[in-house]
Amino acid sequence: MHQLIEKALKTHSLNKEELVFLLREKQINDDLFVAADTVRKQFVGDAIYLRGLIEFSNICKNNCCYCGIRRDNKNVSRYRMEADDIVNLSAHAKELGFKTIVLQSGEDLYFDIPKMQDIISRIKKNGMKVTLSIGEKSFAEYKAYKEAGADRYLLRIETTDKDLYHQLDPGMQWEKRRQCLLDLRALGYEVGSGSMVGLPGQSLETIADDLLFFKELKIDMAGIGPFIPHPDTPLKDAPGKAFVLSLKVMALARLLLPDINIPATTAMEALHPQGRLLALQCGANVVMPNLNTEALRKRYDLYPGKEKAYDSLRNGLVDLQNKFRSIGRSISPDYGCHGDYLRSLSKK
Repeated sequence: MHQLIEKALKTHSLNKEELVFLLREKQINDDLFVAADTVRKQFVGDAIYLRGLIEFSNICKNNCCYCGIRRDNKNVSRYRMEADDIVNLSAHAKELGFKTIVLQSGEDLYFDIPKMQDIISRIKKNGMKVTLSIGEKSFAEYKAYKEAGADRYLLRIETTDKDLYHQLDPGMQWEKRRQCLLDLRALGYEVGSGSMVGLPGQSLETIADDLLFFKELKIDMAGIGPFIPHPDTPLKDAPGKAFVLSLKVMALARLLLPDINIPATTAMEALHPQGRLLALQCGANVVMPNLNTEALRKRYDLYPGKEKAYDSLRNGLVDLQNKFRSIGRSISPDYGCHGDYLRSLSKK
């Protein structure tokens, strides 16, 4: 077991059988987490990069069985933010020191190319980087967003088990999602993907395939988090909540892809009061504070237990700084370019 961890430390390579073995064995968890934290420190440093998250619409045309804002959930109070409100919120975030905005939504067809280009270009004119997380689009749409100034795109594959994917995402096609990731890479985006851990029907072998898929695609960011059952979805009675296994997948992602960005997701904190801090000690180096008001956070109801809003974004930042200091880390003062630069070097 320890030989495998040592191999991962030195070569950043493990095969499927080795990954499954490490995922299954519980007695090596602490050593695995220490190894991932060591690699994180070596390749992307101690700085924690902040990305200000704006969830601008909870309207979605899809009907994913695990998602609280799925099309058929009639208990969701739907909303769309106005373009001016999105841009103004990003400007406020910049005043507080944020350098990157993440625009996330359901697949809301209202936000067509002209509307998204307008929002992206206005945020870019304010000197910020823009990450998009708005689902499957055509090559032409991705190209238009890139031309407007979008820098990064996050599109989680969720699972590489095609049968499971089609079962949990009715009406969607796994190959199309993969092609979207290839399109984003071809257009020059920094590409993020990721997976959900603890899905019903998921195996350790599938999770190993997910990790190898990320390595094959040479992703720039891996968003990994636990499946948390939502009471208004078909999977409401599924167990999920695989907190420790999610930490292990995150740690293995760091070992296999040492210089990528890995967020400590809010879903981790929904399962453990110190979830994000623990993730930051198991390979993660990014935190994405939610910039929305408490009212909108409640309506963007992907899963139960989302983080609560502070009385002000400024107080929220102070609290994060104090938490980061408790584990000997601090907020990066730049755009996250240190990690991006190392990633670009590894591709040359």
